[in-house]
Amino acid sequence: MNIIHDEEDLRFYAVIEGDEAELTYTYPESGVMDFDHTFVPEGSRGKGHADKLVQSGLDYARSQNYQVIPSCPVVGAYIKRHPDYRDLVQPE
Repeated sequence: MNIIHDEEDLRFYAVIEGDEAELTYTYPESGVMDFDHTFVPEGSRGKGHADKLVQSGLDYARSQNYQVIPSCPVVGAYIKRHPDYRDLVQPE
């Protein structure tokens, strides 16, 4: 799966069987990424594509020394399953 970071449209995406899967985000404040939506086309769900998108987004945030807000439940669930990313979560 080839994940592309489209910084202009604030998203990570991949083309899967002709459809796009994506993880979108915003920058609510300097140094913070709010991952707000994950979408995988229905026919491609359950194959780990969302996890790969989330991992790419979190790895990018880490490489830029950003904190993250997991507004999307998919991102929050991924962080719970992968505690090595918990240090990225912005304190409330």
